[in-house]
Amino acid sequence: MTDSHHKIIDPHLHLFNLQKGDYAWLKPQNPPFWPDKQIINKSFVEADVWMYPPQQLAGFVHIEAGFDNHLPWREIDWLQQHCSIPFSSVAFADITATTFAEHIKLLKQRKSVVGIRYILDEQAEQILTSELIDQHFALLSQYEFSFDAQLSLADAPAIEQLFKLATKHKSVRIIINHGGAPPTKNDVYSQGKWKLNLQKLSQCENVAIKLSGWEMSNRAWQPEHAANVIQDCIVTLGDTRVMLASNFPLCLLSMSYADIWNTYAVLPEISAQCFEKITFSNAKSWYRLP
Repeated sequence: MTDSHHKIIDPHLHLFNLQKGDYAWLKPQNPPFWPDKQIINKSFVEADVWMYPPQQLAGFVHIEAGFDNHLPWREIDWLQQHCSIPFSSVAFADITATTFAEHIKLLKQRKSVVGIRYILDEQAEQILTSELIDQHFALLSQYEFSFDAQLSLADAPAIEQLFKLATKHKSVRIIINHGGAPPTKNDVYSQGKWKLNLQKLSQCENVAIKLSGWEMSNRAWQPEHAANVIQDCIVTLGDTRVMLASNFPLCLLSMSYADIWNTYAVLPEISAQCFEKITFSNAKSWYRLP
């Protein structure tokens, strides 16, 4: 599968600086109440992400991790001072707030910032129908920023809203995080809705999907399940709109960083050409890596 030097761009990882950042969600007294949360409740730097040769990390996309949601550029400034591998960053910006315009203007001044993420999850429909959303998507378009959309693809009303926004704001690159929470193979009802909504979004050429976060729904996730989800996404969206990612350091709840990329490298039915796209060139173009 991999050639002698397989370069990888990881489009979804987080680095933590517990001394400087806030990270309320990592504190034991706050949700999520995972019994194994202490595994990730520490600082992680660029040196912690390494792979087994011949795989080589050629770049990454840093996704906001709650460093400082009031002054989101502080996280970016820290990253830009400390990272040496080429990277792009997706910053936090509250898409529901009146401060949004001012915040993204400040974020635009940081050279690594290519987009924003605001976690939608259970509030997805409510947030995507809010009165400011249209105007805020117009601003993303103006700044050529992407939007990382974290929500369930089984949430039909929310996907309907996302579809409308994607259709109206065609120049905003919308990237679904964590496979849109793919259901387990036993949950046939949700699986049907997930596939149907993936097909709906496939009509929008500005929508892509990142596959990671398997450990969030199942610490003992099986590569066969991941392989099926990846195949579904490639078949539905084509091989230029799908990306494999690690979700480091959360992947450590299941396996090491190097092991997740080794797992991906031996997945069946993915040609070397397709593997290169979903682990390198797609991330490079969707996230405008230097």
